Amino acid sequence: MAEPAKQPAQLAEALRRDPRIYFAAERTYLAWIRTGLALMGFGFVVARFGLFLKELAATRPDFGVKSSGFSLITGTGLIMIGVLVNITSSIKHYRVIEQLNRGEAAVGKHSITAMAVALVLAALGTGMAIYLLAVR
Repeated sequence: MAEPAKQPAQLAEALRRDPRIYFAAERTYLAWIRTGLALMGFGFVVARFGLFLKELAATRPDFGVKSSGFSLITGTGLIMIGVLVNITSSIKHYRVIEQLNRGEAAVGKHSITAMAVALVLAALGTGMAIYLLAVR
C-alpha cells in the first residue's frame, strides 16, 4: 500500500492519464446544455401559446377563449431558467476541468444547479397547475 503522502500524487497522475474522467465531465456538461436548450425551447412554445389563443379568439369568437398573458410570463421564465442553466453549467464545467487538471478529485459534491432548477421548475409547475384549475 502506498504511503499517505504519495496517494494524492498518484491520484493526480491517474486523473491526468485516464481520459474517461474528462469524457464523463464533458458528457455531464453536454447533458446540462441539452437541458437548458430544452427549457428554452419549451419556454418559447409556452410563450407563443398565448398568441395562438389570441388568433383562435379572433377567428372563432364563439369559442370564448382568451389569453390572459400568463403563458407569456411563464414561457419567458422558462427561457430565462434555460439561459441560467447553460451559464451555470458552463461555469461548473470549467471549474471541474480545472480541478481535474490540478489532480483533485471532483466527485462527491452536490449539484446546487440541479437542485435549484428542480425547485424552480416544481414551483413553476405548481403555479401552472393552480392557474389551469382557476381558469377552467
